[in-house]
Amino acid sequence: MPELSKDTALCISLSGRPSNIGTRFHNFLYAELGIDFVYKAFTTTDIAAAIGGVRALGIRGCSVSMPFKEAVIPLVDRIEPSAAAIGSINTIVNDDGVLTASNTDYEAIASLIESHRLDPASSVLVRGSGGMAKAVVAAFHGAGFTDLTVVARNGAAGTALAEAYGASWVADDPEPGARIIVNVTPLGMDGPDADALAFTPEHIAAAETVFDVVAFPAETPLIRAARTAGKAVITGAEVIALQAAGQFARYTGVTPTTDQVQRASAHSRA
Repeated sequence: MPELSKDTALCISLSGRPSNIGTRFHNFLYAELGIDFVYKAFTTTDIAAAIGGVRALGIRGCSVSMPFKEAVIPLVDRIEPSAAAIGSINTIVNDDGVLTASNTDYEAIASLIESHRLDPASSVLVRGSGGMAKAVVAAFHGAGFTDLTVVARNGAAGTALAEAYGASWVADDPEPGARIIVNVTPLGMDGPDADALAFTPEHIAAAETVFDVVAFPAETPLIRAARTAGKAVITGAEVIALQAAGQFARYTGVTPTTDQVQRASAHSRA
């Protein structure tokens, strides 16, 4: 990796609960490819000031995680279709003070739906109504899924999300039966909810595929229960690797190979 200098490009992440995953992922690839970049994770209590700093300091790229994915919308200059379609941003690229936003979460989910060959005729139950849930529901909708149900305690957010994509909204778990179940909440994430099971054993038993967007740990209680039940699984580790690779390409102009992405992802979790 080139020695840090005044010319080293800086990329950052802004998250309510920062982790080392993105930092290790990006810096691993910078070092391997000899790119003069460095990546650092941050949190903030003033998102407007933070994005102002991205612009003013010439920070090349900024990953945006919860709870900032919607709050940054009025703070950027250009919004790509991947972000405009769902009203949620996870990636900002700074070109000489012009901030362009996109959503590589959406792109990653769409890619996983395709690579795992999920059947558009399947019923899908999605738990959550935040920015990442928008990416998930929009990606399933875009892939031709029509039997979509959003389960969310926040009635306003849940209803709005469902109506935007022709889905149904329920406040509480419906009867088991959805062929694909997707967790897009912090349930199972390291921290206060680490032991929580996002769906009941009955919902897991009825499903064909269990998808947990929680990135850390990759083996959440939901994923472990699904594996034990013999279900096909899609993990948050897959999502975060693909979305980070999309960000990396936007920031640097270099598209890493599949092997490089897999090794960077493994390194980020070591």
